[in-house]
Amino acid sequence: TGTKCLPSQQLYKKSRSKTPQRLLHTGTDPEKLGHSGTADGGGVSMPSAFQFQCHLVLIFLAASKGETRYLEVRDAGEDDPFLLLSEDLKRELSAGQIYRRSLRCIDMLSIEGQFTFTADQPQLHCATFFIGEPEELITIHYDFVNIDCQGGDFLKVFDGWILKGEKFPSSLDHPLTTSQRYVDFCESGNIQRSIRSSQNVAMIFFRIQQVGNGFTVTVKKNSNLFPCNVISQTPSGRFTMVIPHQHRNCSFSIIYPVVIKISDLILGHLNGLFLKKPSAGCAGVGDFVELLGGAGLDPSKMFPLADLCHSFHGSAQMKIGCDNTVLRMVSSGKHINRVTFEYHQLDLQETETRKENSIEEFCF
Repeated sequence: TGTKCLPSQQLYKKSRSKTPQRLLHTGTDPEKLGHSGTADGGGVSMPSAFQFQCHLVLIFLAASKGETRYLEVRDAGEDDPFLLLSEDLKRELSAGQIYRRSLRCIDMLSIEGQFTFTADQPQLHCATFFIGEPEELITIHYDFVNIDCQGGDFLKVFDGWILKGEKFPSSLDHPLTTSQRYVDFCESGNIQRSIRSSQNVAMIFFRIQQVGNGFTVTVKKNSNLFPCNVISQTPSGRFTMVIPHQHRNCSFSIIYPVVIKISDLILGHLNGLFLKKPSAGCAGVGDFVELLGGAGLDPSKMFPLADLCHSFHGSAQMKIGCDNTVLRMVSSGKHINRVTFEYHQLDLQETETRKENSIEEFCF
């Protein structure tokens, strides 16, 4: 992928040697799915968070090249060989037919459809990660469930992603408490058969011990007028985040080392007027943007690299060599805040000093 995967601890130690800076602009419990398991003893046994992110890089790069469908259906089986042909699949979907396939124990999906998991052996630590476009929400509907809740099986939906105890969105950025973000089928049963995410990512994790047992879910995507917390599917893109008079925090996460350029920032905009902000730092300012970097998933556990608390039109660029880069907007709810930015995967040649408005690199 062109991305150099370094040990997470090494990256963390290097990033800690930096102090937070303000960007210059031209104008200047149950959540641990790792070794500790879930609240009831289950969880996803996977490699380190950084290794998982490197795996995501492969998937997301494939998605950017239009190969996502192939990745998703390549294990469909000999009974459905036509699914391996992306053009055939496109014709199937354009004709209004529902896309169907089996789920693996550890899986990722970026497409609507109906998905079935059937245990061919006891499966104790499984998870499926769902991701949509930034402006999409994900709805997961239980069509059929056959598990032994009394025998220790479980099937849970989590509103967001969670890995090794780290959540996205973080607890600071999500409208629900951590416990409210879990929906356990064994507790809710038929009461809540459809769950909608609060952002463009969601996941299910499950334990099924009896061979032949399983479940079927239908995944649909719905439009989100004001996307807040987002994980990018691709290593490059452009995005405008708007928070209209809402007291909330929004994070845009890019699981790549990137160059990020902020081209437009409006903070404290009210009735066409810009409210004057303090001249020193962002301390005590209710509305601001910060850039974070780290090796994990949770923005609240990342290292602060820079902050912006003044509106401007121009260009502010930063090179961030961390595993995960996050642009986070904090909004008091008193104003309409907006930030426009673009990003692309960091090239090794771009680590050289440039004669432009750019802050030094982090996490190298």
